[in-house]
Amino acid sequence: MRDWWSARGSSPVSFLLGLVVGALVVAGIGWVLRNSGSRARIDTSRPTVVERIQGLQRLETVVFAMDKIVSGERENRFLPKFLAGDRLLLIVFGEVTAGVDGGRLTEADVTVSGRSVRIKLPEAEVFSARIDSERTRVYSRETGLFSRFDPDLETEIRREAERQVRQAALDHGILAVAAGNARKTLTPFLSGLGFEQVEVP
Repeated sequence: MRDWWSARGSSPVSFLLGLVVGALVVAGIGWVLRNSGSRARIDTSRPTVVERIQGLQRLETVVFAMDKIVSGERENRFLPKFLAGDRLLLIVFGEVTAGVDGGRLTEADVTVSGRSVRIKLPEAEVFSARIDSERTRVYSRETGLFSRFDPDLETEIRREAERQVRQAALDHGILAVAAGNARKTLTPFLSGLGFEQVEVP
């Protein structure tokens, strides 16, 4: 399960949630169902469960998307802005991806009792925060009469925009959503391994 979560500006004006099943999880479940054969031959031992979940690696379960205007400027200590200033406004589009790293699961996190299994998932984490260069553009650029474009200014603004988008995603509760989606994804996955009772708290 993977949600797309969209916000415009720095406040949660709107949310657009679309349910997308991760291709990796689908492939894993499909492989299990194709190769499991009869229920009697399914290996539901703890090491096998750990190995299967670790095989999922980074389970990306939510993407937070946001566009906003970010500004930055250079000032001269001795001259006014209209003479020596440099101000840039960018319209940036950023994405933050979060989920659970199955590779961090250990045998201590798995309890198997017959056809019942209980999994303690690793904590959800942010996998990436990036600015989409193709969808980011200059909104305005103002320079003083004696100023030259500072080539490093845009780079610094993009870096700051990335930080802001990441923080906005955290403020909107992306980690809680990622953890919830991971639980919803792993429940049918574990059922496909042959378990009749699955608990992923």
